[in-house]
Amino acid sequence: MRALPPNPWGDRRRLRIGLLGGSFNPAHAGHRHVSLEALKRLGLDEVWWLVSPQNPLKPVAGMAPFRTRLAEAAALARHPRIRVTGIEARLGTRFTADTLESLARRFPAARFVWLMGADNLIQLPRWERWTTILRTVPVAILARSPYSQRAFAGKAARRFAEARLPARQAGILAEAEPPAWVFLHTRLHPASATSIRAVKESAVMTGDNHSTSE
Repeated sequence: MRALPPNPWGDRRRLRIGLLGGSFNPAHAGHRHVSLEALKRLGLDEVWWLVSPQNPLKPVAGMAPFRTRLAEAAALARHPRIRVTGIEARLGTRFTADTLESLARRFPAARFVWLMGADNLIQLPRWERWTTILRTVPVAILARSPYSQRAFAGKAARRFAEARLPARQAGILAEAEPPAWVFLHTRLHPASATSIRAVKESAVMTGDNHSTSE
C-alpha cells in the first residue's frame, strides 16, 4: 500500500472535517445537498466523500467500477470545501470502524464528524463494530424521507439516547467527546442512487441513449 500524504494543512489546527462515506453508485445531488447542509449547520471546514471500493453490505452485482464512481463523484462535487477521496482503498480498510480509527491516527490535526442519513441510522447495528463508530467520532444524522421517524425507534438511537445533543447545539458537535450525536431536520432532497440506477437500467432496456442523471 502506498504511503498516505502528510497532514495536508501544515499546521496544528484541529480542523472540523465531515466524513460522508458510501458507494456513491452513483454520486447524486442528494450527496451534495447534505454536504452543504453539514458545512453550514455543523460549522465544518470541509466535507470528505469517502468513496468505498466495495460496501460490505451491498452486492458486487450492479456496482460500477471504483474508478468510475470516484470520477463521477469528483465531477459532481464542484465545491472548494468538498473533497472527494478514495482513501479507504489506500488505507486498506473494509469497515467504517477501522477507517475512522485509521484516519484519527493519520490526521491528528482534525476533528472528524461522521455524516449519515436517517436510513443508515436504522441499519447501523448491522455494521461491523457499530458501537465503536459512535464511540470514536461524533455523528450527525441528516433527515431522509421516509426513514426519519423509524430512525428514532431503532436500536442505535435507543442504545445511545443519552448521547444525543439537541439540534441547537449542532455547531459544537465536532468538539463534543464521543459518543455524541445530533439529528438535523434539514430540507429533504428527492435524489437517490437507487432511483437513478433504475432510470439508467430502464433506458438501456428500451434503447434510449438520452436518459438524464443528476
